[in-house]
Amino acid sequence: MTAKRNALGRGLSALLDQPAENQPITESHGLTAFAGSITSIPVENIEPNPFQPRNHFEESALNELAESIKQHGVIQPVTVRKLNYDRYQIISGERRWRASKLAGLDYIPAYIRVANDESMLEMAIVENIQREDLNPIEVAISYQRLIDEVKLSIEQLASKMGKDRSTVSNFLRLLKLPPIIQAAIRDKKLTMGHARAIVNVNDAAMQLKIFHEIMKGKFSVRDVEELVRTRKGKSPSVSSQPLSPEYKRISDRLSSLFETKVEIHPQTSDRGSISISYFSIDDLNRILDMLDT
Repeated sequence: MTAKRNALGRGLSALLDQPAENQPITESHGLTAFAGSITSIPVENIEPNPFQPRNHFEESALNELAESIKQHGVIQPVTVRKLNYDRYQIISGERRWRASKLAGLDYIPAYIRVANDESMLEMAIVENIQREDLNPIEVAISYQRLIDEVKLSIEQLASKMGKDRSTVSNFLRLLKLPPIIQAAIRDKKLTMGHARAIVNVNDAAMQLKIFHEIMKGKFSVRDVEELVRTRKGKSPSVSSQPLSPEYKRISDRLSSLFETKVEIHPQTSDRGSISISYFSIDDLNRILDMLDT
């Protein structure tokens, strides 16, 4: 079993070291196995992992894997924990299990492990991040669940995942983007390079404007990065004091009216300036048309 365990990778292997692994388990089809061993389990006796970080399985990819399984069988066993006499729950390998069902398999090879819910969550996330092509939003959600449900700090999470703290933080920041942008990242319509650039923009209205320009093919990653650098490099307004509630209400109303970022820069008690942001020539023409009406 040493060779098999090393093949799982150091992170997952460490998580799977359970003290009760040598408990004998009698299978419903007459075989006796030990927790930590590999045995064949009825496909219908297995249920999905509720902590599975992957929530979207591409049908075409599953069908391709099912065809491969029909020809070659399941090369890499799934990992399960025993729930009761003849029921199991997947710790990792849900994609292989789903494809095996599509392939019409009655039994699937499986590692049997002993794990509590906290370990289940950790194992599933580590297994999937190491072996599967999770999209960035799924990774971010998985990290956030470890923070919320397992009560890990970002430093602990980074250590557990073998990542830099900044890498983990950048993934978590994606969850602060507007839902439409998160969906585009999830569906691979928006590159991670664009996403990292957009997340550095603090204003949601501006994020959405940039996103729509990217979708039109008008903004490259460098364009967005340059836009962010330009805005961060702007000189502060004459007044360093925060806007009064009345000015803030006016700013919000104008931003809603023009569907872009509008800033008010008071200079004295009765004088100041207003800036209206635009992110393309089309955007500028749209605003000019509104001002002409």
